[in-house]
Amino acid sequence: MDSATANKQLIDQLPRIAHRPDQLETLLDAASFRERLLHEIAQAKHRIYLVALYLQDDEAGRSILDALYEAKQKNPVLDIKVLVDWHRAQRGLIGADKSDGNAALYRHYAENYTHKIDVLGVPVRNREVFGVLHLKGFVIDDNVIYSGASLNDVYLAQHDRYRYDRYHVIKNKALADCMANFIGNTLVASDAVNCLAQPNRPETKVLKSAIRDLRARLHSASYSFISQHINEEHVGLTPMVGLGKRKNYLNTQICTLIASAHEELIICTPYFNPPRSVMREIRRALSRGVVVTIIIGDKTANDFYIPPSEPFKTISGLPYLYEINLRNFARKNEAAIAKRQLRINLWKHDDNSFHLKGIWVDRSYMLLTGNNLNPRAWKLDLENAILVHDRHRLLEAQMQNEIDTILAHTQLIGSYKQIEKLEHYPPQVRKLLKRIRRVRADHLLNQIL
Repeated sequence: MDSATANKQLIDQLPRIAHRPDQLETLLDAASFRERLLHEIAQAKHRIYLVALYLQDDEAGRSILDALYEAKQKNPVLDIKVLVDWHRAQRGLIGADKSDGNAALYRHYAENYTHKIDVLGVPVRNREVFGVLHLKGFVIDDNVIYSGASLNDVYLAQHDRYRYDRYHVIKNKALADCMANFIGNTLVASDAVNCLAQPNRPETKVLKSAIRDLRARLHSASYSFISQHINEEHVGLTPMVGLGKRKNYLNTQICTLIASAHEELIICTPYFNPPRSVMREIRRALSRGVVVTIIIGDKTANDFYIPPSEPFKTISGLPYLYEINLRNFARKNEAAIAKRQLRINLWKHDDNSFHLKGIWVDRSYMLLTGNNLNPRAWKLDLENAILVHDRHRLLEAQMQNEIDTILAHTQLIGSYKQIEKLEHYPPQVRKLLKRIRRVRADHLLNQIL
């Protein structure tokens, strides 16, 4: 038995929830995602659990809070919980002046409505740089709306610009229940998790012991559900969660999924900075003849990119660092590019940004995830995913439609020489990157950014 077949058997042995394919819907743009989310909130009867890295104090973020509070006032027994990262909610944007962050918005809403909503902050670590809440999935009654997007103007295409992500609506009570139970039993129940809308929030240092306990629980936490038989009319759903460098269940399954590819592997990531284990499995896939497609945003479509015409900020060097990684990878695999076994597609559409992540294998498996497939996701952040098993290719047309839509604004790289090199970068970027290399900080930055 070859290694790919052995790994495929491991994937097929994962516990699964049976799901009707007509109850999984792919939304193809950010505006549709925004409209659908607001519609589902307005229609909710029993529960609304929203989990995101942040819910921003801007027009789109306020529209979500408006919809949530309106639903709560109409139906006070409606169970509404919003969970965001504790640290991110209490600071301003990178480079902005010190502020109370989005927590001030949550407090303002709570003070102006009779029936309150729990907006809870989840501290994965004592400091944001060492780990954040990167869990994804909105549970509304028996629907799971899954996307890597957070909640602000650009993610929700509130105005002219958008940050492109993936968006799926899954109507499945068993899946919704297990994800809601994880939120309630593992996160909400923790003493480390506190309401951000209260005027006197505890300081992080007071929560140090509770945060340590929460992180210890999260290291071994999992979604709890009863595995079901999958017949020829159903696809299977496997929700997974992971945290930390060691014994990370999600990381293990992602590597096994890549290692199971026989014919075709497609990977989307916004930041080309794969962990060693992922890069190793990509190399092995190429060596056994798998056609590998990597879809990544052009550096100008990175959310940290700042045009040379605007004032330079240190953080704007990141897209160039990722591009150097990509160029080095392409150069080492030039032969595979030349024979079209390795296809690198750079996404760029006007001044919009790219935030997609996901994996497709042999047209039979699709991974929905917020995991950026980088060392930070691998070691520091709380991540999750839903693996869709489609052995009978019942969703093949829908999957292909999504992939075609993603590829519509991409350029296929024919050689590593098409990717810009350091010598052509703006002077301030060159100076920054050379300084980083001189002090050998590039490896450290790749691990935490």
